[in-house]
Amino acid sequence: MTRPYLPLNALRAFEAAARHLSFTHAADELNVTQAAVSHQVKLLEERLGVALFKRLPRGLMITAEGEALLPVMRESFDRMADMLERLEGGEVRDILHIGAVGTFAVGWLLPRLARFQVRHPLIDVRISTHNNRVDMASEGLDYAIRFGDGAWHGLEAQRLFDAPLSPLCTPRLAETLRAPSDLFRQTLLRSYRESEWSHWFTAAGITRPPARPCGITFDSSLAMMEAAVQGVGVALAPPRMFARQLGSSQVLQPFDIHAALGSYWLTRLKSRKPSTVMTTFANWLLEEVRLAYGSEA
Repeated sequence: MTRPYLPLNALRAFEAAARHLSFTHAADELNVTQAAVSHQVKLLEERLGVALFKRLPRGLMITAEGEALLPVMRESFDRMADMLERLEGGEVRDILHIGAVGTFAVGWLLPRLARFQVRHPLIDVRISTHNNRVDMASEGLDYAIRFGDGAWHGLEAQRLFDAPLSPLCTPRLAETLRAPSDLFRQTLLRSYRESEWSHWFTAAGITRPPARPCGITFDSSLAMMEAAVQGVGVALAPPRMFARQLGSSQVLQPFDIHAALGSYWLTRLKSRKPSTVMTTFANWLLEEVRLAYGSEA
């Protein structure tokens, strides 16, 4: 059976018009006239036998049939664009989509990623950052690197390494800290996980730490560390993720006391069979972990 001819111009016109809900704006994007876009969409509607838009005095309203077609068109055009990009220059390039907790991406992965690119120059790594909340399926991710206990529904998780937390602050503030209890007089910076400081005080031997220490809450450890560098307060963060700031003495770790609340994990959808490119990246990442921490990871 011969497959029907696909009117690509009409499909592109529909996809652009659906995004903008305007034939005029779609025409500007496609560098054609408004009449040409309207004509192409009309041809597609006649071909399908359904209305894709309701024409209104001030724009368009997409119909239920148009809503059903739009995500398919977006995915198809995105896949074509990805393939054309892979073929550019006469070499087939593979694309790897990685989602990573921002702290891990900036503090650990980026300083090492150049080594991966040297070894695998035909793999394009695309990194998006998240705050430990990510929908791998809808975001089209091959892997997501997360912090926690490794138990996420529908995901296969491989442990990378622990990232215990410890206070970090400017050298000036560190001079005022002789004992862990001195922290009660400081502004305490923490992430959205409320119990972190309480866990750390317990590890420090303070049997009755405040249930909810006063301080400032951040949704990003990167923002929290910037506040610490500026002297706003004392951050509770994983020193392994902030080696650069520690190495340059922007911050110091006043106490060699840690609270272990989780690990970093490499996760993928259980329903997704690892591709060759995914396996290549996972093997490289685990090798880097072994080089950095050996059996401690």
